[in-house]
Amino acid sequence: MFDKTYRQRLEADLAQWEADGVIAPAAAVSIRNALPPLSPGVNIAVVVGIVGGLLLIAAAFLAFVAAHWTEIARLLRFGILIAGMVVAGGLGAWFAAKRRTILADLCASIGAVIFGAGIALVGQMYHLGEDFAGGMLLWSIGAFAAALLTESRGALAVALVAACIWTCMRTYDAPDALHLPFVAVWLLAAALALAWNSRVAAHLVAIAALPWWIATSLRFEFDGAQPSFVLANGAALLFGAGLAIAAAPSPRALRLGTVLSIYGAFSLAVVAFLEVTTVDDIIRFRTGSAPAQPLWVILCGAAGVILALASAGITKRAGEILAGCSIGLALLAAPLWPVSTAGEPWFAYAALLCAMLSLVVSGMLDDVRPRIVAGWLGIAGVIAGITWAVKGSLLRRSAFLAAAGVVAVAFATALNRALPRAGR
Repeated sequence: MFDKTYRQRLEADLAQWEADGVIAPAAAVSIRNALPPLSPGVNIAVVVGIVGGLLLIAAAFLAFVAAHWTEIARLLRFGILIAGMVVAGGLGAWFAAKRRTILADLCASIGAVIFGAGIALVGQMYHLGEDFAGGMLLWSIGAFAAALLTESRGALAVALVAACIWTCMRTYDAPDALHLPFVAVWLLAAALALAWNSRVAAHLVAIAALPWWIATSLRFEFDGAQPSFVLANGAALLFGAGLAIAAAPSPRALRLGTVLSIYGAFSLAVVAFLEVTTVDDIIRFRTGSAPAQPLWVILCGAAGVILALASAGITKRAGEILAGCSIGLALLAAPLWPVSTAGEPWFAYAALLCAMLSLVVSGMLDDVRPRIVAGWLGIAGVIAGITWAVKGSLLRRSAFLAAAGVVAVAFATALNRALPRAGR
């Protein structure tokens, strides 16, 4: 907590409080003396040392070993790999003792990468089975162990990357079944992010949720599902769960939930664009007559709506109610699409536009700028998709967009009149 930014802010606050007479000068001096010394930061010299002294020298060593790899005995090769992990761990421990946290984290990350390289090289040396997905799982387990022991964000990133590759490969190998073990891995990573109270770890966890949903949505053999509809439910669950976690009375939960909800909002905006452009309009993905959404996917989306509304009930924020409405409207577009098989899906278009508009208003009411940006991007994407879709009359589309604009102006006028009363 006692980083440079915090100390600068504390120093400014102490000076202001002392000038206002809130605290005595002696109390300010006591507070300053009670603070531990600042750890040295990473300056330009350290960055040059990292690039030149660590990465380039390590790359030169690896290139030398690779050039003579076939001439080195197998036992010596294995010893080189073990030595690399030991050196990385030792340097990381030394940097941690010197309070060089960034360098210690980098060493732990390098050790995790060397562990993954060791898995591949040992498999090549001893001609082990070519189960690449299993190797990725083993790499992920080792990197997770390093992250648990060292609290390294870099090692957590390596573990999540390996886990994402593992789940994508397993999904490709067995497209007729859900790859649920990755969910357990993701929950473990989320627990680490919550325990560490780290925004970086929260971002890594949020990003890691996306490959599983994308790989799952692209499994055409499974019920012939429409990918954009599956992704919509995944975005809904991520958005709603993030809001619900942030509503918990804990600063750790607030940090993790806020990051998850931001990624959920942007995912919902992207999915709204995909629904317009990939469902029987510009790009045709689905060719069968099977249901567009499996039951478990629908339940995930419903859970996202329920969690968002439950969060609104806890926090008493009107913006989160609109966030839940935005999620529900985005999901409503899926069952509305088949209704308009004879013509254009005007109701689905309207639902998506209302969803993105609700997202914008939600961010404005709660003063969450990323949510506002996500909503505007979603509106722009949906309008672009409606305008440039191949099917249907462009004149009708222009009339629809004009009518939607009139409705939006009317909604804005009503909201503008309601906000002052709400403020009072």
